[in-house]
Amino acid sequence: MKFFKKFLKWTIIIVGLIVATLYITDTDYLLKAVRTIYLKGYTTAYLEDYKEFDNEVVNNGTPQPWPNHKNYNSVKETDKLNEINKANGTIAYVIIKNDSIWFENYYDGFGEDSKSNSFSMAKSYVSGLMGKAIEQGYIKSLDQPVGDFFPEFSEGLAAKMTVGDLSSMASGTNWDEAYYSPLSITTRAYFDDDLEKVILGLKVVNEPGTAYKYASGDTQLLAMVIEKATGKKLYDYLTESFWKPLGSENSTLWQVDSEAHDLVKAYCCIASNAKDFARFGKLYKDHGKWNGIQVLDSAFIAKSVTPRFAASPEYGYGWWLKNVGDKQFFMMRGHLGQYVIVEPNDNVIIVRLGHSKGAGDAIATFTDDITTYIDEAYKMLEK
Repeated sequence: MKFFKKFLKWTIIIVGLIVATLYITDTDYLLKAVRTIYLKGYTTAYLEDYKEFDNEVVNNGTPQPWPNHKNYNSVKETDKLNEINKANGTIAYVIIKNDSIWFENYYDGFGEDSKSNSFSMAKSYVSGLMGKAIEQGYIKSLDQPVGDFFPEFSEGLAAKMTVGDLSSMASGTNWDEAYYSPLSITTRAYFDDDLEKVILGLKVVNEPGTAYKYASGDTQLLAMVIEKATGKKLYDYLTESFWKPLGSENSTLWQVDSEAHDLVKAYCCIASNAKDFARFGKLYKDHGKWNGIQVLDSAFIAKSVTPRFAASPEYGYGWWLKNVGDKQFFMMRGHLGQYVIVEPNDNVIIVRLGHSKGAGDAIATFTDDITTYIDEAYKMLEK
């Protein structure tokens, strides 16, 4: 008993010193990381971690269910698709042909209405909201300086940074995209209770608007610009601009840094389902029209799905771009293999959600699983 009391005493002292050190060194966000991720057996953010954070609701309006194709679920998954789905922990795989559900299946206890984390697919929504804000006159153009909204970026190289640079990942900031390092700014941004403070601490170290460098901080700063320009919370702006007009069947959640600061984690973390995520892909496929109504400017969409830099053909403004054979795809893409993949010429949308993207840790390039999900979908369509 004496030994136990002594052990308990020193354990409390050591834990207290660790906690105090974290606060002194401004790394106390790690406490939240341990509580919400690491103690649950994960080494990074995971599909249902939204349940561990503060969220705000993105409301839906009148649901517009997807129609089923005349050949709905008439073909089963290929053997190769079954293999990769099992190996990578797929939870949803949906093929939409001619705006109708051609195939859908759900796995690992998830269903068609189950929520899971979008991760960086959210970046496409934020870029779309920027386009909407420009269309509505809240933001002058892609060339408006970020410094007009945040004076922290109005001197030196930072003064050259525009809202378009943020959407196209060309800010020139010192953001470091590292998901598995507990001390990276990416990890801090995910767990810090004051995300604005983190983002306003960024430094512009390279000439903005000259080269692509994937950086979640760019999207987060863009979201802050949109909120400042519109005077609206981003979750409300998403509700009125897209979630309701596109007939989403379910309301959704968008993680925020904390109840006190109420800033969305704009570079990630919309909790929704495969068929509601697919609606944004359809909007871009159809040049911004939904049921005959122009929801988003077609010229902006055309620019969004075109590479900004010849040296970086994989990215436009908030959208990934990839050619497979003679087919040209644009896509929403997120951590662990969340995809909305669109081939407008074939009128095909492929959605895959899951726990892993398999081998490889590509952040600014493509992993092999994407090509497999595309190839196997087309094999199924050809049967």
